[in-house]
Parts: sequence; C-alpha cells; structure tokens
Amino acid sequence: KISPSFLNFAEDVANIQEGFKNAVDDAVKGERMKAELITNVSHDLKTPLTSISGFAEILRDGMVQGTDVEKFAGRIFEEAQRLITLVSDVIKISQLDEGQLPYTRETVELQELVRAMFDRLHHAADKAGVSLVLEGEPVTLSTVRPILEEVLFNLCDNAIKYNRPGGRVTVRTGRQDGKVVLAVSDTGIGIPPAHQQRIFERFYRVDKSHSKEIGGTGLGLSIVKHGAAYLGAAVAVESEPGVGSTFTLTWAD
Repeated sequence: KISPSFLNFAEDVANIQEGFKNAVDDAVKGERMKAELITNVSHDLKTPLTSISGFAEILRDGMVQGTDVEKFAGRIFEEAQRLITLVSDVIKISQLDEGQLPYTRETVELQELVRAMFDRLHHAADKAGVSLVLEGEPVTLSTVRPILEEVLFNLCDNAIKYNRPGGRVTVRTGRQDGKVVLAVSDTGIGIPPAHQQRIFERFYRVDKSHSKEIGGTGLGLSIVKHGAAYLGAAVAVESEPGVGSTFTLTWAD
C-alpha cells in the first residue's frame, strides 16, 4: 500500500517538473522572439543604410550634377529620417517593456487631447483626402499624457494611412458600462481575420508591399499594445476587409 505522504511527494515532484517544463518553454519562446526581433531590426536598419550608402557613394564620385544633387541629398535625408524613426520606436517599446519611463499621472480630458491630435495630423489627413471626426462626450481620465498621446497618434496615423480617398477617421470618447472608452475607427482597407491576432506583434505587416509604399516601421501597433498595457487599458480590434477597422481602448473605472 502506498502511503499518503509518498503520493503527496510524487505529486509535488510532478508539479515541479511541470513548472520547470513551462519555464523552459517560456525561455525558448522568449529567445525565439528575441532572435526574430533582432532579425527584423537588422533588416529594417540595413535597407535605409544601404540606400544612404549608395546615394552618398554616387555623390562622392561626382556622378551627379546640377539639380540632381539636391534630389539625391533629399533621398539621403528621407532614408536618415526612416532610421531615426525606427530607432526611436524601438527605444520606446524597450522603455515600455522595462517600465523606465519617468512620467507622472495627470488628469486629461480626452476630447481636448483628440482635438490637439487632429491639429497635428490635419496636414497628413488633407493630403490623403481623409476627414477627421470627433464624436462622443467629454470625459476625464487620470493617465500618463505623453504615452496616451503616443498611443492615440499611432492609431490615428494608421487610420489615415490605411484609409481611402474620401474616407473618414472617427474618434469617439465616453463611457460604456461605467468604463472610460476611446475608439478610433476608419473606413479603410480593413484587416483580414487571419491577421487580426498578430497585428500587435513587432514588425508584423499584413501587406508588406502596401506598408513599404506608405512608410512606417511596423512598430506602431506594438507601441499601442505596450502603451495601453502601461496605462492600464485593454485594447481590442474589430475589422472587416474593404470596410474598415475600429481600435478600442477601455479603462476600468
């Protein structure tokens, strides 16, 4: 007859083994994600650096004359800006991951924040032929303003970039079931269901050719995800291809 103490010991051993297995699996997954991140960052750094090197070499060798010099210098500037944006986004995500952002909370009125964001983005929206609309009601929130601004900027910027001429970006603020809600909707290309669970991954792009055409680092929605988590907000997405997408941030009151 097996004693109860031995059965308890065997159960403890099994639990330890399961815990060790889970820890190993998490470590392997973490290393895989780290390796994938390094690969993606290296690729996204190499592309603009290669362009900069090529343009600079042509200028150095005197193969460009007259007004073409300004054109090539402009391309070098554009690629350098891509590098700066990429590095800046990687740093932001790293800081959010490690909780290194030295910010304090303050009371923010969301509609005021959205209006200020629309002012920042009106030129890009006009250029894309997209209208910006604010709906809902005023609502205040205790939050970290710079991070919320970064989250809102990325959502609105994407909603403009992946929209269509004559389209609309609508931001709604208010309360639902006692919770503060901020939703950003667009009338753009939408996201296929198979991709919706992965769009918050770093460097993940649904349509690589379209993403390359409109620019961006592939880190915008990852910043949204990490920023929302830092702010204590849940983020959800609803999307239909050819109809548009809605990203919703919800704070428990």
